[in-house]
Amino acid sequence: MQKVIGIKFKPAGKIYYFNPNEIEINKGDYAVVETARGTEYGEAVTEIKYVTDEELVAPLKPVIRKASDDDRKIYLSNKEKAKEALTICEKNIEKHNLNMKLIDAEYTFDKTKIIFYFTADGRVDFRDLVKDLAAIFKIRIELRQIGVRD
Repeated sequence: MQKVIGIKFKPAGKIYYFNPNEIEINKGDYAVVETARGTEYGEAVTEIKYVTDEELVAPLKPVIRKASDDDRKIYLSNKEKAKEALTICEKNIEKHNLNMKLIDAEYTFDKTKIIFYFTADGRVDFRDLVKDLAAIFKIRIELRQIGVRD
């Protein structure tokens, strides 16, 4: 059995389990956690509980800290910057005449990467787009194709 807390990153998103360590965190609190994508900001949607090893996806990543007011400001600032990035990316998609529809953009909490989500009927060669975006934003760029249901 492992001690975990369930964290969500989007209102209708999936719940991911994290190791709360010795951090006192309750349902409804916000936390900064370590994920495979980097540092992220999310909401605790469960109380701290114990689950069997079979229910977990190994390795269990840690909660770094309970989110502060400064963390919330960074999160909100990242959301605003992501809106600007969405507009810039849309202009570049038109410039490259790519057959893709941009859906969303998000910065990782630590601003080391920006992820653009898009839909397209087939495969899209967006290598030149990524080069242009990397030159503009000067951070790592990731484009993820999602299905209509996502």
